[in-house]
Amino acid sequence: MKADINMPLKFELCPGRMIGGNHPCFIIAEIGQNHQGDIEIAKKMIKMAKDCGADCAKFQKSELQYKFNKHALERAYTSKHSWGATYGEHKRHLEFSHEQYRELQKYAKEVGIFFTASGMDEMAVEFLHELNVPFFKVASLDAGNFPYLEKTAKKGRPMVVSSGMQSMETMRRVYKTVKEHNQNFAILQCTSAYPLDPENVNLRVIIEYMKEFPDIPIGYSGHESGISISVAAVALGAKVIERHVTLDKTWKGNDHSASLEPSELAEMVRSVRLVEKALGSGVKRMLPCEKACYDKLGKSVVAKVKIPKGTVLTLDMLAVKVAEPMGVAAEDIFQLIGRVVTEDVGADESVTPEVVDSDTKKANC
Repeated sequence: MKADINMPLKFELCPGRMIGGNHPCFIIAEIGQNHQGDIEIAKKMIKMAKDCGADCAKFQKSELQYKFNKHALERAYTSKHSWGATYGEHKRHLEFSHEQYRELQKYAKEVGIFFTASGMDEMAVEFLHELNVPFFKVASLDAGNFPYLEKTAKKGRPMVVSSGMQSMETMRRVYKTVKEHNQNFAILQCTSAYPLDPENVNLRVIIEYMKEFPDIPIGYSGHESGISISVAAVALGAKVIERHVTLDKTWKGNDHSASLEPSELAEMVRSVRLVEKALGSGVKRMLPCEKACYDKLGKSVVAKVKIPKGTVLTLDMLAVKVAEPMGVAAEDIFQLIGRVVTEDVGADESVTPEVVDSDTKKANC
């Protein structure tokens, strides 16, 4: 697909926080519903996300009667992770009220971390818009929900769209739909399995997305165990990383086993920032930190035999060694062929620029 390459790759996702380009990867701690329906646990998790260095604490907001039909809410739910006899009772236990969301948003502001949520249905998006979240997160299950995408994009807030369970063709439609109404959005590679086996991660999709949609930031939403794969995603170019977090992986709930505990989240943030430093500028040159090694061990041209003044240099007269003083750089040895030495050079002595004429044309014999 032909993207508008004139549009900037970077944009302001949250007030004062740019993503894309050379800006640091934006790290989302996905609390989701791992708070067990307890607002005090939710606050502890917000504080944990901040302490571990995440940029944003994210929840999931649903207006249940708009996300599920009546029969879905009434179906029996006998899972060991259930918080009620029916799926509706289970979800109601885990769903915070509008007032509780305002309380959590206020707390996140006090702590100093960005706060948002995935709007899991159109009415939830309306509430989050009213709540004035900095950006909308679109969960994978709504990536193919085009009426939802269009209405959400028209709100004008930045968007981050996960792409689990979708094909490339669908994601092209997602890009086109959102782009028509909203320039500021990112797409995340995602595989919707909990926990996610490494062979199903498909990190190379990040590269394909970067080719397909070159004018928007690309990121990664992971459900795998550990941090290595998420760090690798940053090395491939991911500008947003989203990972589920928990205070205890053994707690009741489907997402806990695929979530990062505090020590893992902190280590992931440290590793991401380390990799970002290591990525560098992409310009290959000798760096100042390499100068000491070059001065000590860098190889240069020496005379293989005694070379009298006035001799026209040939390759069989020259060798490359670590020399004192340093002579002509090893990579320039072929530029010496056909030039004339202006003074005697002893065997095994350095051939310095000062003892070679400046005429690069082969001398007449």
